[in-house]
Amino acid sequence: MNNFFKVFFLLAISFSAQAQNSAKAKSLLDDVSAQIKTYDNIVIDFKYSLNNPKENINQESKGNVALKGNLYNLNFMGVTKIFDGKKVYTIVPEDEEITISKFDDSDDNAVTPSKMLTFFTSGYKYSWDILQNVKGRKIQYVKLIPISSKDQRKEILIGIDVQTKNIYNLIETGKNGTKTTLTVNSFKTNQPLSKNHFTFTQSKYPNYYINRLD
Repeated sequence: MNNFFKVFFLLAISFSAQAQNSAKAKSLLDDVSAQIKTYDNIVIDFKYSLNNPKENINQESKGNVALKGNLYNLNFMGVTKIFDGKKVYTIVPEDEEITISKFDDSDDNAVTPSKMLTFFTSGYKYSWDILQNVKGRKIQYVKLIPISSKDQRKEILIGIDVQTKNIYNLIETGKNGTKTTLTVNSFKTNQPLSKNHFTFTQSKYPNYYINRLD
């Protein structure tokens, strides 16, 4: 009987510690989400890398994105994407082609740049991970495990600047071994953006073929 109570006591302590660990991780993510909502706009320069040793894939690229609410202007891998609140404009200079499509805001699975800063608010199990010192900045990592078994992601690590409560990087590991990392090189807020920054102006692209999917 003694052994039973010892095991029970140890399990109770373990479950209690895990619950506290999860609550602390979720609390920090809530702070990040609340902080993001205080900004009028956000301008990010980032580095993106994709690595899969088994497939011998190792790619790196840079990009930048401006966000204002759910509006965005993204430049990545030679392509510009603008969302004006109603439609998505994908501009490909290499092909001189523009695709215009309607955004379905009822689609919870639709991935947008703005959701990249808030996607973690639900659908995951949370745990407190390591604290790293990155060039004098304290970066606290929180591990996310997708609840859905259909999710192709094994885990996601979010690195958060302890002082500013801003995201430093996202490290996503897929079930197939692919690891993608998005690192924020520059995070600026409340910038003096022009009124047309999130507006598509067709006159700027006189010779482009326009493909309308809307």
